[in-house]
Amino acid sequence: MNPLKPLRIFNKAKGQPQVQDQHWYSVKAVGDAGQRSIEIYVYGEIGTWGITANQFVQDLRAMDDGVSPVIAAFNSIGGDLFDGLAIHNALSRLGERCTARIDALAASAASVAACGAHKVVIAANAMLMIHNPWTFAGGDAEDLRRVADVLDQTLEAIIAAYKSKAPNIDEAELRRLVNAETWLTANEAVALGLADEVGEGVTVKACLGQGAALQRFQHAPKTLLAQLAEPPEPEPPEPIDPPPVVDASKLALMITQSCTQAGISNLIEPLITSTKLVDEATVQAALTRAKAVNDLCVAARFPEFTLEFVSAGLDAEAVRGRLFDKLVGSGKGFEIDNSLPLQNDPPPKVQAKQPDPPSIWAARKGAQTGQTSSSKGA
Repeated sequence: MNPLKPLRIFNKAKGQPQVQDQHWYSVKAVGDAGQRSIEIYVYGEIGTWGITANQFVQDLRAMDDGVSPVIAAFNSIGGDLFDGLAIHNALSRLGERCTARIDALAASAASVAACGAHKVVIAANAMLMIHNPWTFAGGDAEDLRRVADVLDQTLEAIIAAYKSKAPNIDEAELRRLVNAETWLTANEAVALGLADEVGEGVTVKACLGQGAALQRFQHAPKTLLAQLAEPPEPEPPEPIDPPPVVDASKLALMITQSCTQAGISNLIEPLITSTKLVDEATVQAALTRAKAVNDLCVAARFPEFTLEFVSAGLDAEAVRGRLFDKLVGSGKGFEIDNSLPLQNDPPPKVQAKQPDPPSIWAARKGAQTGQTSSSKGA
């Protein structure tokens, strides 16, 4: 088989890197025409599952005017070595106007990419990690021997990338550090020549999203693993709109007019007190409830309790229960229904006068006596 075609050279780790969804990559121009610069953020894995060299080079080419300074900021555990080498070469072609900035971590292929810049500034609390290439393959003995040859060749490419940044570094020491998977602090990276300057320390742990992938390395610092294991900071709460300005006098007038129209002017004061004139919705609900309570009390012939029930904040169901108890106790036996009472009760119907036997007898007796007297006079 042709080992170069199917092979991807990864970190020296325990398994194939998994695709990470969380990454931050952007290329943008900042500043005015006279002070224009290009900023590139590589915050995430490098390769087909994250930030590819093809995407990086194409975006940079579209933005670059050939004179503006270019700043490439890294916070990455690395990834595909060949993509890292391609980014390394793209930065190297920019010459002295290119600066790589290691904001938190440049590991594996990311360290290879960053070393392509003319100047490397590493934050005081950042790290740079170098190590052997790693891959996975299948096949017969001859196939695996070819894969081993490819790994040896890619190791030489890694050594060459680092030496292009630090030409005075002892090659034997460099190979020892690469083989041992070495995590370099900012000062150590500068001492070796892989970085030029220690910058101001910053707190950058977002946008990696790679805590699980970082554990694949053999000697990842425990402090770094613990930092990535911390839960992400919560999103800031949505801004709360300030409450609308309430016109209390308008709401009080609403209660007064509604109660007057409904004939329940005695409820104006308790409604103003109970609603506290909070807002129009609260006032409307209280008016609706007060009218229902008044109608129930009138229907039960207990209008005198309306003020008490409204002041207590009782709803219609509670009022029905109270009225039922009062009706049963009074013996009136009126039925409570939900129908609205008439505005004016109709006049009582005229009933026929019941017969009164004694009066009828007296009247007949008087009539007979009158007839007898008339006959004698004649």
